[in-house]
Amino acid sequence: MVHLTDQEFKTLVDFVHSKYGINLIKKRVLIEGRLSQTLHQKGLSSFRQYIDLLKADRTGAEMTTFLNKITTNHSYFARENEHFNYLANTALPYMERTRSSHDLRIWSAGCSAGQEAYNMAMTIDQYFGANKHLWDTTILATDISMDVLKRAQAAVYPDNNLTNVPPIWKQKYFKSLGDGTYQVCDKIRKEVVFKPLNLMEPFHFIKPFDIIFCRNVMIYFDAPTTDRLIEKFYNVIAPGGYLFIGHSEVINKEATKFRYVQPAIYQRGE
Repeated sequence: MVHLTDQEFKTLVDFVHSKYGINLIKKRVLIEGRLSQTLHQKGLSSFRQYIDLLKADRTGAEMTTFLNKITTNHSYFARENEHFNYLANTALPYMERTRSSHDLRIWSAGCSAGQEAYNMAMTIDQYFGANKHLWDTTILATDISMDVLKRAQAAVYPDNNLTNVPPIWKQKYFKSLGDGTYQVCDKIRKEVVFKPLNLMEPFHFIKPFDIIFCRNVMIYFDAPTTDRLIEKFYNVIAPGGYLFIGHSEVINKEATKFRYVQPAIYQRGE
């Protein structure tokens, strides 16, 4: 195993934090364990050489590989399902009453392999039913990893990802590929647009969002970074809009203008 020197570790922590907001201060052993083989494969003898490689790579491919190894892109359908129940039972009825333009702006931030975004699209399709064609509910789904975005666009998932999906939804929204995997149907796939985006960079959106899901992303951030990101979300969400975060994540109620609704759900005042 290749070990990090104190200086190499500090340099790597500072670089990743400044560029992506991810806090690696407690991940030293994990980094050594997961990246040592990568260094050997590239013929590198130290993390100093690897850090130089990360900084010099303009394609982003090396950083994507690094981030994939140190973060957990683990997701499945109906994860923290109470959020989708709230979306169907409270948030969407509110939007139906208040959005006369019939244009809903929705963002899945840190979408991983796409399960969350497609789950949102299915919930929306189920809610509006025959009136769905009257609404524009296109979902923007973003992530920093090109690898997971490619998987998300393919929309193919193993059967164990669908364990919590109701049988009627599985029949309606998925097609079996005959090898133990399922693909999201074309109707739902067309509702989601996937794009790469680094949450640490400035946001450039033309219109504010009505619903933002950013769940189990901020677990990698320290408190100041989380506070800044929550403020950025507040600035791009419409009055009355909802923010959903992961149940293991916490928003500093003293530092945010969002109104607490219930665990992991917040709303901007009207």
